[in-house]
Amino acid sequence: MNKADIKKVVLAYSGGLDTSIIIAWLKENYNNCEVIAVSGNVGQADELEGLEEKAIRTGASKLYILDLTDDYVDNYVIPTMKAGAAYEEYLLGTSTARPCIAKGLCDIAVKENADAICHGCTGKGNDQVRFELAIKAFLPNMPIIAPWREWELKSRDEEIDYAEAHNIPLKINRETNYSKDKNLWHLSHEGLDLEDPANEPKYEKDGFLEMSVSPLAAPDATEYIELEFEQGIPVALNGEKLSSKEIILKLNEFGGRNGIGLLDLVENRLVGMKSRGVYETPGGTILYKAHAYLETICLDKMTAHKKQELAITFGELVYNGQWFTPLREALSAFVDKTQETVTGKVRLKLYKGNVICAGAESPYSLYSEDIATFGESDYDQKDSAGFINLYGLPIKVQAMLRGNNGK
Repeated sequence: MNKADIKKVVLAYSGGLDTSIIIAWLKENYNNCEVIAVSGNVGQADELEGLEEKAIRTGASKLYILDLTDDYVDNYVIPTMKAGAAYEEYLLGTSTARPCIAKGLCDIAVKENADAICHGCTGKGNDQVRFELAIKAFLPNMPIIAPWREWELKSRDEEIDYAEAHNIPLKINRETNYSKDKNLWHLSHEGLDLEDPANEPKYEKDGFLEMSVSPLAAPDATEYIELEFEQGIPVALNGEKLSSKEIILKLNEFGGRNGIGLLDLVENRLVGMKSRGVYETPGGTILYKAHAYLETICLDKMTAHKKQELAITFGELVYNGQWFTPLREALSAFVDKTQETVTGKVRLKLYKGNVICAGAESPYSLYSEDIATFGESDYDQKDSAGFINLYGLPIKVQAMLRGNNGK
């Protein structure tokens, strides 16, 4: 990449610490290039307030705010949820958002005839991989600028120093300088005291949790909800027909006030290191639980078990930034086939951080009370003797070969 050829740059812009200083840094280091800021709205709510004014005041020529909320939910969150995919318990909130946002960046880069795309991801994290692999899927020859791999700044404290020296306004200070990522599915917290796994997260401290409350502060009473699915997709909450996005937003309220969806995880990053993060996923935790419970009555044994195996691979693909790959698409096709009969209702009881199953029903249920009952039924228990003899035949033959002929 010849810096002299870079006249116009599309920047993935959140208004956070990294991207707030990158506009000024790009102009200083890339020949006063034009910077077009792009913010993908995936449900970060109040973080978008005042973003256009800030971007332009700090040197951007314009700001696009792309409403990606429906696209994000329908084409990334729900397919991942239907797969039952997670990564080491993490429900992939950041991981699913990055390919969605990156696709939007590429669209604007084409529209604006940009010379490069820039992101603010660090060289230590997973997001640099997620953004850049997605960009390669749509614009394989587009130059990518990653300032963290170029500049001399070594820490978030030095970033704050740079911002102060350039009169760039920030919404954080050195004491609240957690690295956060927020969207309608989750909120992640990293850095500061969380960098030591021996430290307990400050769940009870005012302002730490944003989507949830500590289970200690949740109501003492239980709260029941009912979710309805059609072919694995949530379609109604408490009898009200809603879009998947609307359901997630309402589940965030239910889960948030009941202290549901907190995860403290030391995870294995793609780049080789372990990192510690605290995640809030109130609505997503409820949705995963309800969907998995409905599958227990709708999927046969072999399909369910194979789906659980492939969920690990699906989760790794998403975490590792490989959304736009043939394997992920093939796994989604498999998942969609398994979901053809995952239709029905699930009742849940919410209580102080717990999601408790309270019943499920489906017109496609494979559960037969008549067969499974401990009472009288048409099931002939004598049939099991022949089954056991055939099922155990290899064990019997091996024992005979070893000379275990005793009774």
